[in-house]
Amino acid sequence: MKISERWLREWVNPQLSTTELSEQLSMAGLEVDGVDAVAGDFSGVVVGEVVECGQHPNADKLRVTKVNVGEDALVDIVCGAPNCRQGIKVAVAKVGAVLPGDFKIKKAKLRGEPSMGMLCSFSELGISDDHDGIIELPQDAPVGKDIRDYLQLDDATIEVDLTPNRADCLGIRGIAREVGVLNNIDVNEPAIEPVPANIDDKLTISLHAADACPRYIGRVLCNVDVKAKSPLWLTEKLRRCGIRSIDPIVDVTNFVLLELGQPMHAFNLDSIDGNINVRLAHAGESLTLLDESVVELKDNTLVIADDHKALAMAGIFGGLDSGVNESTRHILLESAFFARDAIMGRARQYGLHTDASHRYERGVDPQLQRKAMERATALILHICGGQPGPVVEAVSDEHIPASTTVTLRRSRLKRVLGIDIEVAKVTEMLTRLGLTVTQLEDSWQAQVPSYRFDIAIEEDLIEEVARVYGYNNILNVAPTAQLNMLDAQESQLSVNTLKAVLTNRGYDEAITYSFVDPKVQNALFPDEKGMVLPHPISSDMSVMRVSVWPGLLAAAAYNQKRQQSRIRLFESGLRFLPREGEPNGVLQQPVLGGVIAGRRHVESWSGSDEAVDFFDVKGDVEALFALTGKAGLSFVATTHPALHPGMSAEILLDGESAGVVGAIHPQFTKLLGVNGRPFVFEINLNALIGRNLPQAKAISKYPANRRDIAITVKDEITVGSILSFIEKIGVNQLVGLNLFDVYKGKGIEPGYKSLALSLVLQDPDKTLEEAEIQQAVETVVNGLESEFGAALRE
Repeated sequence: MKISERWLREWVNPQLSTTELSEQLSMAGLEVDGVDAVAGDFSGVVVGEVVECGQHPNADKLRVTKVNVGEDALVDIVCGAPNCRQGIKVAVAKVGAVLPGDFKIKKAKLRGEPSMGMLCSFSELGISDDHDGIIELPQDAPVGKDIRDYLQLDDATIEVDLTPNRADCLGIRGIAREVGVLNNIDVNEPAIEPVPANIDDKLTISLHAADACPRYIGRVLCNVDVKAKSPLWLTEKLRRCGIRSIDPIVDVTNFVLLELGQPMHAFNLDSIDGNINVRLAHAGESLTLLDESVVELKDNTLVIADDHKALAMAGIFGGLDSGVNESTRHILLESAFFARDAIMGRARQYGLHTDASHRYERGVDPQLQRKAMERATALILHICGGQPGPVVEAVSDEHIPASTTVTLRRSRLKRVLGIDIEVAKVTEMLTRLGLTVTQLEDSWQAQVPSYRFDIAIEEDLIEEVARVYGYNNILNVAPTAQLNMLDAQESQLSVNTLKAVLTNRGYDEAITYSFVDPKVQNALFPDEKGMVLPHPISSDMSVMRVSVWPGLLAAAAYNQKRQQSRIRLFESGLRFLPREGEPNGVLQQPVLGGVIAGRRHVESWSGSDEAVDFFDVKGDVEALFALTGKAGLSFVATTHPALHPGMSAEILLDGESAGVVGAIHPQFTKLLGVNGRPFVFEINLNALIGRNLPQAKAISKYPANRRDIAITVKDEITVGSILSFIEKIGVNQLVGLNLFDVYKGKGIEPGYKSLALSLVLQDPDKTLEEAEIQQAVETVVNGLESEFGAALRE
């Protein structure tokens, strides 16, 4: 929010420079983002009066003027501004003046006519971008007075970046209160007197959604002159706060917004058919907004309506048909309190963001509306004239936020801040903040004023005390604490251990958003609907992920587009699965996922250009499960909507599903923006973190014996199932098993393959006899024949 320093100092004027004031605000939590001068650096510009104005004899677009600048003689100045005319007060740069950009004014002749100065526009003085014509000053502007002094341009615009909880400072009044507290000086709040009604015109106000709008104040003003010009002091204050002047009615409501922090709105009274109803919009109801856009209102949107139609989106945007225009003679002023929950997110669902919605979403003082109404009424009557009607207020007391009382314990204050502040000083600080404080034996009870709706718990008061005391005054002492070793079970693998395995295999860790693009997620997981965020950052981050794959694949595509030919990324995190019966209806499951793509090896003169395949990612998964020491790992062909049907497998551990591995289906590569064929895996972390501890046993001192066998089996029989069967067949002396050859071709029937297996046999207690070895081999061969129909090759 931008504020004028001079305007702030009208409320409270500490003996601080602009820099010191900015520093003080920043240290109090009201961060100052920037300080800018309200005008350029110039000198020698005074108030002048155009006494004569005639056509230039040699140029159609120039005028020859004689200007009174408060000296003995009139000054001849040639001017090309279209609004230059006799009788107006202007800003005159005399000979010798220096304008922004070190532009010096000298005597000159323009088309043969002498010119002893220049009539200036706002842009030429670095005040604004307005260069449509020269500055027209009020008729009471004193001729000869330095324009910088007259317009009070020794001012600065201070831009304050407020945190969402400090909505009470979204106005000069709130920041002035803060400055007053920080400097222990009084705030000179202008007196706002009630404006008595002198006509009886009024409208009835009905609250049909009292929880969303507990208070609505309206007032009819008749016979206002909307064509009146806003005074210079008003437009200058608005400009220095970043708001341009529109018309006097809008300017006044914006002035009150900036001064008090209360949004207001004015309706054209003649466009209101009946009385005022504050209600929720009907589904499908449409409204043309002030920017001439047409929106279809949703039934969660609060509207201001008459007896037949919606007039405005409450707290967000006014309607075009009920807006004030040049033909307006009678207006209805609105000053309302809308609940935060009723406005929060409503503007964004229509792609809108206004000063009013910005404030209502963060909160507005529920007791401020009548004061704002009186302030705006007085200003409008002063500028535009008119006749005020009575103030009509509709209020639902039960829905108005009640004042809260918070207890602050002295021991808790000392423990959190680490310092002991005198009791009287704490009482003084809380009182200066506007709280009604009752000092107890070891605590304070503070009743919170209506404008500090951000204070609700003890920690809020501690923060306030720390701010006012000054963070710089709190000693920077590191706290000491006793740290105990965390209980760790050797049978539990840490996530860092799993990450180390992948890192050693060439992976990099990625951290992606939990919010993903619904278009991508719905394509990859059509059977698993993600949870839709009510207020997403953007449309492509509007659902919670049901897998880490969308984020990882997006990261892979991002890197490929930056000439990375070898991608290996992993991520550990939560996936969010909507499930009935789970807390808040969502199962938050920790998973470990990965993606590989591109070259198998780093580019090297000794390496090949082979691309990764299914067995690369399968090997990485096996390396992870090898840490668990569990022998029951297997891969079973499966189908998955995101994976290639011929290159996808379910990961089973002891018969239980632990995850999925496979190649992304080619139909999604364009959607994902990836090149080549990426392979992915995702494992339930709960299946990985438990492990079997190694058991020590004596190493056999007797020789091992190797026997090789070759069998033929059908092509569809997997090697994994054969190896798993042999390991479980009950040959106790088997200590080693390996597949060392696969053969298809001459001598093998079509549809069959030959597998060469090595069996290593060893007994820990004796040297195996040949008969025992032969019996073990026969057990294996017989088992394979009966289980798989295998045949031993001779």
